[in-house]
Amino acid sequence: MECKTKKLALLGFGNAGQAFAKLLMEKHEEIIEKYGFDVVVTAVATNSKGNLVCEDGIDLHKALSDIDEFGRFMDEKNITEADTMKIVSEADYDVLVEMTPLNIFTGQPAISHIETAFSRGKDVITANKGPVAWKFSQLNKTARDNNLKFYYETTVMDGTPVFNLVDKTLMMAKVTEVSGILNSTTNFILEELAKGAEYEDIMSRGRRMGFIEADSAMDIEGYDAAAKITALLNVLMDADITPDMVDRKGIEDITVEDIKAADKRGNVIKLLCKGVRDEKGNVKASVKPEEVPKNHMLASIDSTTSVVSITTDLMKTVSIIEHEPEIEQTAYGVFGDLLRVLSE
Repeated sequence: MECKTKKLALLGFGNAGQAFAKLLMEKHEEIIEKYGFDVVVTAVATNSKGNLVCEDGIDLHKALSDIDEFGRFMDEKNITEADTMKIVSEADYDVLVEMTPLNIFTGQPAISHIETAFSRGKDVITANKGPVAWKFSQLNKTARDNNLKFYYETTVMDGTPVFNLVDKTLMMAKVTEVSGILNSTTNFILEELAKGAEYEDIMSRGRRMGFIEADSAMDIEGYDAAAKITALLNVLMDADITPDMVDRKGIEDITVEDIKAADKRGNVIKLLCKGVRDEKGNVKASVKPEEVPKNHMLASIDSTTSVVSITTDLMKTVSIIEHEPEIEQTAYGVFGDLLRVLSE
């Protein structure tokens, strides 16, 4: 099989980006053997570690070791002063991999990164849920109209194949409802409070474990869950909504007394996401804490586990559970999208 080259530009090189780079190195020869492509990274753009550009391919092993040792890139030959947008606009690549931090209120600058890549005829993979939550229909139409690939499996539930499941295996089944527990931070907090742990201890432990951010308001107040349910509904139900249209309420006002009272009724409290189509054909979305009977499947979703249930006209309800994901699962979601680009 003739081996062709596929060049990637990585925007963002945090934990997920670094895990993805390790996957690329680990599976390099296997990708060549199975797909006939030599995948090379020709650009990396970051907020704090520096930017790299090399048309012949960046030494990912050196990039990773430099970050481990120095906290930034030290490859002077390939370090560039070009900012992220200049790299998106001018660098030599075939696929843009958008992994920049989420702006939950606008989806920018990730949306502009993707639009610019499309304008250059480049395929796009995004792990950033902002563009899918805020401007999916327009971005998807642009990709279709220009015969470009646009994949986003990692935006909800890490590498769990939610979008691929519907796209590839639920053919001709119309999605009528999407629901689930999509924010692992709030799930963990509510569960630990129910066990009697102190709130500050829970937060500090979650931060040490790496899944609770220094500023956890976006999780606790339901913004992250709203963005995720919006992304799901935009893709699976053609909702064409934005996160500010979600009826949102987080867990910020849930007290230990609330949890104990629910327990006496045989229930647990979970932050539930839901999207349904009303009688007028409009998709309505909500995020709110609700009591769930202890014998219900949702009550068993513990710790950092997530679940999404997809109801269709032909296959009824299918539920997918992601059990306590690590950063490697996020990286695999991006990796899986790359394999789709290579195979399709």
